[in-house]
Order: sequence, then C-alpha cells, then structure tokens
Amino acid sequence: MDKLYSALVIFAGSVLLGFAFNMLLLPHEILSGGITGIAMIFSLMTPVNAGIWLFVLNIPILIIGWMKLGKMFIFNSIYSVVVTSVSMLYIPVMKVTEDALLSSVFGGVLVGVGVGFIIRSYGSTGGFDVVGLLLTMKRDIPLGFLVFVLNSLVVFVSGFIFTWELAMYTMASIYITGLVVDRIHTRHIKLGLMVVTNKGEAVKKQLLENLYRGITVTDGEGAYSGNKVKVLYSVISRYELAYVRPLIKAVDPDAFVSISETMEVMGNFRKDENFKKTPEMNGQL
Repeated sequence: MDKLYSALVIFAGSVLLGFAFNMLLLPHEILSGGITGIAMIFSLMTPVNAGIWLFVLNIPILIIGWMKLGKMFIFNSIYSVVVTSVSMLYIPVMKVTEDALLSSVFGGVLVGVGVGFIIRSYGSTGGFDVVGLLLTMKRDIPLGFLVFVLNSLVVFVSGFIFTWELAMYTMASIYITGLVVDRIHTRHIKLGLMVVTNKGEAVKKQLLENLYRGITVTDGEGAYSGNKVKVLYSVISRYELAYVRPLIKAVDPDAFVSISETMEVMGNFRKDENFKKTPEMNGQL
C-alpha cells in the first residue's frame, strides 16, 4: 500500500510538472531550472519536444544517482522523468494567461509542489534534484536553496539566448519553486527523537541499521509500573521521520515515542563510519 501511494504521488506530481511547463512556463519562454530548463531551451531552438530532451539529458545523471542514492530512488526518479516527459508530449503548449508575471509565479508554485512531493516520496525529477540531494547528504543545506543556486546558470543562459526580461521572470519562477520545495521537503529541519521501550536492543539495532545518526541509550524506570526500560535519544531530520515511525512500530508497537523540533545541533550529527550510507526506504514513506 505504501509503495502504491508513493507511486500515485509521484505520478500526480509529474503530471503537475508537465502541466506547469506546457501551460504556464513554455508559452512565455519562461524556463524551469537545471536539466529541465536546458531541455526547454533546446525545444525552443529545435523542433524536438522538450519531453524528449528531458529524458535524454537525464540519462547520465540518473546513472550517477543509481550508484550513489540507491536503486529504489533511481527507479522512482526514472518513473517521474518518464511520466513528466510523456505528459509534456500530450499536454498542449498553450497560454493559460497572457500575463508573463502571473505565469512565472504560479508556474513556480506548481513546479515546487510537484518537485516537493516527488522528493518526499523518495524520488526526484532528475537533473539538479539528484545533484542537490547528493550534496544535502554531506551538508545540512536546504534543498530548495541549493537547487536555486545550481539553477541560476540556466537564468544567465536564457538571458543571452532570449531576453533579460524573460531571464528575470525565469529567476523569479525558480526562486518561488525553491521556497515551495523547502516548505514541503523540510529535510534540513532537525527533530529530537526519544523512544522509551522494553525492547531497547531490537529498536536500537533497527535505527542504527537504517539511519545515519548516532543514538544515546540510557536506563529508565516507569514511575508508576516500576518496569525497567531503555530510553533511546537521537536527532534526526524531518525527512527521516517518515520511515523512522514504521521502523519503531514494527519492533515495539507499545513504545513511547516523543518527537520535538530542535532549534540547533552542535557536535556530530552523523555516524562517521556510515557517512556515505544511503538509508533503505523499503517503501515506508
């Protein structure tokens, strides 16, 4: 059921991207960022549809992602790229509004919503999303901001090829997309996780095998019951919360779990020996 839900979310997000590109951005020659923006440039300069360019240009990046981010992630990313490409082939390129500013604003919002939910479902739209996710694994930088910086190159290219006015519309659209992605993705937000359980060793093993994070374990005692328990404490990203919940529930459905937002983290936030390990999502999103 979780895998089916993720597939439906990625499908809906990818179709939303196709709609935003063909109905809001492309008709005004307003570009999206990264590889999608480059595909749009090529489509405006050649008779080949942007959807085909999008698929071709993403191939080398998805191969790199396969090696670094795992098979499930890349499978979902390929699925997203294919759905987006096909939707761009069948959704007509037409203007919803004659106002280029409105198109850039609402196009940016729709692209941000689509990309945000695709990433939350452990996928990507390919291109700079993959590059951005690789970099956020090493540094706790908001993904939307990072992708915005990477995408700025497309703005300058579009300024030279088309007009600087359209380039500024493109910049506005990309910036809005980044803000929306950060609102939905929220990977950089840190959460304090405390688990009180009778199955401390089993819960600890599951968390250590599936997280980058270290865990502090202390002995505890129920004030009312007098039962001896283990108290596990860690700090995770909000993005990881989606698959931490089912991990704990599968081992100890009766565990007491407390989750609170953490203002700042100092010291080691990751396990050094597992710095490059990619957590297995197992469809739990």
